[in-house]
Amino acid sequence: MSRILGIDFGTRRIGLALSDPTGALASPLPWLENTRTREVVAKLNELVQLHGVESIVIGLPRNMDGSYGPSAEKVRQFIAEMETQISAKIFAQDERLTTRQASRDLSGFGLNQKELRQKVDSAAATLILQQFLDRTQSNP
Repeated sequence: MSRILGIDFGTRRIGLALSDPTGALASPLPWLENTRTREVVAKLNELVQLHGVESIVIGLPRNMDGSYGPSAEKVRQFIAEMETQISAKIFAQDERLTTRQASRDLSGFGLNQKELRQKVDSAAATLILQQFLDRTQSNP
């Protein structure tokens, strides 16, 4: 199995995670600053090429009732831009509560607020990717 890239899209930072070659374990990568969409997508394409990424899973925000809000539309626009520049297959994954869970997970490490902000996006991307990996391994 080839690698899968996980993305937690944010208006300021884009959290990233990468699967191991077996597709069993997600690990965080350094986040990207969300500047111009084309530039960010070009950087993502570099990561895809560098790591031999075959698929991308991006968190799609949903409200607690399951509906989609304005944040989901921004992610859909970002996905559309990725599809024009990146050859990897792109999947959208429900990301409800992943940032909150990532914050809780990181809070046990005694990080200050600045350190927490620096790590939470990639931690959320890791959760999104791990959920995807677990689901696809249990339902091949």
